[in-house]
Amino acid sequence: MSFRDECGVFGIYGHPEAANLVYLGLYALQHRGQESAGIVSSDGTQIFQSVGMGQVADVFPPDSLKRLKGSAAAGHVRYSTAGSSHVLNAQPIHISYHSGEIAVAHNGNLINAARLRFELERQGSIFQSTSDTEVILHLIARSPYPDLEDAITDALKQVEGAYSLVFLTRDRVVAVRDPRGFRPLSLGQVEGAWCVASESCAFDLIGARFVRDVAPGEMVVIDANGVRSLTPFPQAPVSQCVFEYVYFARPDSFLFGQGVQSVRKRMGARLAEEHPVAADIVVPVPDSGVYAALGYAEKSGIPFEMGLVRNHYVGRTFIEPKQSIRHFGVKVKLNPVRDLLAGKKVVLVDDSIVRGTTSRKIVSMIKEAGAKEVHVRISCPPTVGPCYYGVDTPNRSELIASSHSIDEIRKYIRASSLGYLSLEGMKAAVGETTGPAAGAGDPSRFCNACYTLNYPVPLSDDELAQLPLFQKAKR
Repeated sequence: MSFRDECGVFGIYGHPEAANLVYLGLYALQHRGQESAGIVSSDGTQIFQSVGMGQVADVFPPDSLKRLKGSAAAGHVRYSTAGSSHVLNAQPIHISYHSGEIAVAHNGNLINAARLRFELERQGSIFQSTSDTEVILHLIARSPYPDLEDAITDALKQVEGAYSLVFLTRDRVVAVRDPRGFRPLSLGQVEGAWCVASESCAFDLIGARFVRDVAPGEMVVIDANGVRSLTPFPQAPVSQCVFEYVYFARPDSFLFGQGVQSVRKRMGARLAEEHPVAADIVVPVPDSGVYAALGYAEKSGIPFEMGLVRNHYVGRTFIEPKQSIRHFGVKVKLNPVRDLLAGKKVVLVDDSIVRGTTSRKIVSMIKEAGAKEVHVRISCPPTVGPCYYGVDTPNRSELIASSHSIDEIRKYIRASSLGYLSLEGMKAAVGETTGPAAGAGDPSRFCNACYTLNYPVPLSDDELAQLPLFQKAKR
């Protein structure tokens, strides 16, 4: 089992093919959420909406985009970190209220959403979903401020946690990143139109130019007058999610001021320094382990080989055979290249170990392909705590590193040896920036709570108790 991706957002203003470009942007962000997808658009007089369960290509057949009129649009791909898997929770969420129409797409998680929802329901609010994002819209609708930017600011000052948001109204797009900057958000430009996206790889697909990251605590307003930047929130210590570099983001993205693939290679190189081993080949667990494995191979001098091949066409469901087919769930996605592995001492590089069950199956599969030894190397520290800021992670009791030593984990996954990148090594890899990016990788600007349990926005006992109200288990 791996960590689940979170969500991806995309917005654009001032382009005649706005909905089509959002569709392509979401396609590039599909890795951030495969559960549902949605697009809203505006022609200046009304908002059009289309959402559905499944991946982007399934939710939006060619004719569906024709109904999404206008030169402004916003979109969302979702994996539920808060709220059950149901079409009512698909985003963007669109409402009509006393000031007009508004839609919102959200990447993140609000840790006080359950308490706010309870208070709003007690005051008469009626919710249509179990998503924490809907709380934001209710707060906007109840705000005493008539101006949209002021109402959004008023609403967001009441929430706690992580949010990268894209709002669409009839006449503008508003993008907001929380003051700690947990989740990424970037600003781009294409053919005179302005766009925002969770990752810069979405800009590449539509031929947009990456302009800059939206700063933590910044509100970007895009309308007929161009782009305005506001900083309406009290300043807070920046806590960008370091796991975006380890796993979530696409390697061809540029976020938090650095190229993702460069950071991953540096993590792999540090891993080779900290945990060297005499071996014949370095093999990544594709796809997220590839660049760390390249860094490990380059630093160690051990040849890099794609000893595991990934099937990229695995659907949402498949027919499982009887238990007679060993490691079936893993073999659907990965297959060993026996000619490369047979008789070899293998360094197997992966991004993380969660419960350990998948790693155990992969190690066994490589051994069955004839490998003499399998030395597992993980490009981040042991994951000992869940994330409350927009990542779907198991409970702490389900994380193997929270209750087992590294040697106990090694024995469980049946590896010849096991080495994790140290916290200091990860910080060093993130911070090794020079030139224009110098300072972007300041380790103090990153959240590493899943490795340290030092949560930058702590949850109260009441919030921890209420959090399951918004969890995926509430199906």
